[in-house]
Parts: sequence; structure tokens; C-alpha cells
Amino acid sequence: MRMSDFPPGTQQGIAAGDLMGDRLLHELEQLHRTRHETFLYGSDDALRRHTERTSELEAEYVRRFPIRMVTAGRTRAGARAREVAARSEASPH
Repeated sequence: MRMSDFPPGTQQGIAAGDLMGDRLLHELEQLHRTRHETFLYGSDDALRRHTERTSELEAEYVRRFPIRMVTAGRTRAGARAREVAARSEASPH
């Protein structure tokens, strides 16, 4: 069943809190993978529902795993370090 087959405002999919850990992560991966296409080509209702479902699943993931692995490069300090390295490489020696 496609998202457009559901009446507007109805719940689709299993509630985030009822998903097992692996399934929750799988659902999040699928939503993240389809986000760009939904943003560019989906109807307003599809984009709204995609956003709602993504928020619901992300909130549940963060609730379950409040302390999660953070890659140093995904922090402000890591971004600054990349900028410094890029400027250093770009400047003549």
C-alpha cells in the first residue's frame, strides 16, 4: 500500500514505541533514504506525513538510546578542524 492510499490524517505503520530495535533502525534508514525524493516529488500530504513519521521514529530512537556514538567529525569542533585542514591544504607553502 502506498502512502497516497491512506486517508489524510490516518496513522500508517506500526507505532514507533511498538517497533523492536532492529526494525526501528530499519524504518529510520528507509525514511532517510527516501527523504530527498519525497521532498522533490511528493505531494504536500506525502511530505507532511513523511516528516511526521521521521520525527516520530527519530524521537523514539533518541528516547531509547540517549547516549549514542557521536563521530568527532560530526561535532562543531570536528567541523572547525576540517575547515582549518582545508585552508591549510589550499594555501601555498
